[in-house]
Amino acid sequence: MSLDGRYDSHNIFAKIIRGEIPSVKLFEDDRVLAFMDVFPQSRGHALVISKVSQARNLLEVEPEVLSELAAATQKVARAVVTALKPDGVVVTQFNGAPAGQTIFHLHFHVIPRYEGEALGRHGEGGMADVEALKALASQISEAL
Repeated sequence: MSLDGRYDSHNIFAKIIRGEIPSVKLFEDDRVLAFMDVFPQSRGHALVISKVSQARNLLEVEPEVLSELAAATQKVARAVVTALKPDGVVVTQFNGAPAGQTIFHLHFHVIPRYEGEALGRHGEGGMADVEALKALASQISEAL
C-alpha cells in the first residue's frame, strides 16, 4: 500500500480500539491507547495509537492528535525505561509499505534495546506469549 489511500476501518488497530480483538493494554484514555506488541522486536515492545484519528500515517494526522501521540509515546518510553531498565530505547514510526509500515493506522513503536541482544525484524517475529506480555505490561503500567 502506498502513502495515498483510504483508511480501512477493519484494520487490526481499529478492531482493537472497538474491543473486537483483545490487546494487552498499558494505558488508555478517551483519545490514546498504548498496548504491548504481540509480535515484539524486543522484550517490552509497546505501541501507541490514536483512538480518534483515522490518519493512516504521519503525513495525514491532525496536528493536535500528533501532539497527543508524541506526549503519550514519551510517557510510555519513560515507563519502559523505568520498569525494564533497557540499555537504550528506540522510538520509531513507519509511513507507507516501502518504509516498512504493515498496519495503516498511525502508530508509534517503543522498543527497548538490551546490550548484546539482537533486534527482531519488524512484523516478522513470532507471536509472543500472552501471559509474558501481561507480566511485562504490569511492570510497565506500574511505572506510568
